[in-house]
Amino acid sequence: MAITLADLLSDPALGLVVEGGSEPPAQPIQWVAVTELEDPRPFLGGAEVVLTTGVRLKTGAAQRAFVRRTHDAGALAIGFGVGLTHRRIPAALLAEADAVGLPAFRVPYEVPFIAIGKRVADALSADHYAGLEDLLEGHAVLASALLGAGGLAALLGELARMLGTDVALFQYGACIARAAGPAARTPGGAAAPRSHAVAPDPRTWHRLPVATGLKDRCTLAIAEPYARTAVVDYAQSLISVELSNQARNRTGARAASGQLLEDVVRGALAGTEAAARLASSGIDTTLRHSVLIVDVASGQRRALRTLPLPDGWNGAATGLVDDRLVLVLPAGAPDPTELSRYLHGAGLTARVGVGGTYAQPNGLRWSYFEAREALQRGQPLNFADRLSLTSLLMASADVPLADLAAETLRPLEAFDSAHGAGLLTTLQRYLDLDGSVAAVAADLDLHRNTIRYRLQQVVALTGYDPAVTADRVHLYLALRVRALG
Repeated sequence: MAITLADLLSDPALGLVVEGGSEPPAQPIQWVAVTELEDPRPFLGGAEVVLTTGVRLKTGAAQRAFVRRTHDAGALAIGFGVGLTHRRIPAALLAEADAVGLPAFRVPYEVPFIAIGKRVADALSADHYAGLEDLLEGHAVLASALLGAGGLAALLGELARMLGTDVALFQYGACIARAAGPAARTPGGAAAPRSHAVAPDPRTWHRLPVATGLKDRCTLAIAEPYARTAVVDYAQSLISVELSNQARNRTGARAASGQLLEDVVRGALAGTEAAARLASSGIDTTLRHSVLIVDVASGQRRALRTLPLPDGWNGAATGLVDDRLVLVLPAGAPDPTELSRYLHGAGLTARVGVGGTYAQPNGLRWSYFEAREALQRGQPLNFADRLSLTSLLMASADVPLADLAAETLRPLEAFDSAHGAGLLTTLQRYLDLDGSVAAVAADLDLHRNTIRYRLQQVVALTGYDPAVTADRVHLYLALRVRALG
């Protein structure tokens, strides 16, 4: 521990004698400065003990000025060497030292100034060495915690213990891990609540950036007050490496799981083989699961490869299917509303589709197509209704609905592209409004004859008449498949 003035004065080997009336400050001594200048201020940095024999301090005015200047420089005390120029500490110097609150002590003639300097230097060296030992020990503790079963949470727990305050790790605007310090209590005495929805209060938390190679706004938040130590820098580097590794592992795992899920939902993998393959990915199909599909804006889809799930969602299996993030959740999983808030807090323009809860591999297929159809509602969070005929047909890979839709609608798309005729929009609204020409005309703000003319063009281009029930079903399926992608 660094040496204070009280420690220095109490050392019997030095025999220093306090003569001033001011109390020794508790601030550690930073250095010992020996000077015979009348104005030592240019050579002082603060928190020194200033030693002098007063060679140039012949008058009371010079002695008082020396004290004021030493005090102004931030020195902690004046040690006056007697027996050379002065037999005792001058009364004017003592009086001025008491007036400004600067302790003064007598250094006996037989005690060399270098002995005092060596005592302080030894204490500073020991303190620095102890700090290095603590730092190395802290490095080992943090690394061991991270590499153990506790991972990041254990590392943050050790860091909170070392700093004596709360710490939290934020990524994509949400708390992904946190730990409470020894005295982290609410005003009522209860432990501070966990939350991943609210960022630290900038008035009471110090936030340090953590580089991960991602645009994830990753920060390590430390509750104030705390003393910044080098162990925090080491914790930042460990967290950076760990999160970068997690992102790489997440990318590979989601690609592999996505291929498996795609085989299941496309019907290429079924029965006991599908159950066994899913079990190896952590999905027990004897239990009920639901499928969530996360879709984001096209420019944000790379983020889905590495995006961590919020706190409490680690039980979900994840994979990428058609550039969308698919989550397979066991029954009783957290509320999807929480996931939706997290995604928008991460800055993603996201929609979440939630399928029903089923068991067995076929159940995952139903839930997947329910979730995908729910996405078409376009809201941030979309819950599945009963599965439509379109999605039921699409669940079978043997039904070539995509080819049917493309063949049927391609002539209309080409005509609209060339002439801006609005045939697809008119046909969609005609089917949505139960075949009412009047309702479509009002909805599109067009004359009824315009609607009839467009419908005649649909018949001419496709060969299907939306006024005929069988043809209407065919056109409806084609449009639904087109909407579902």
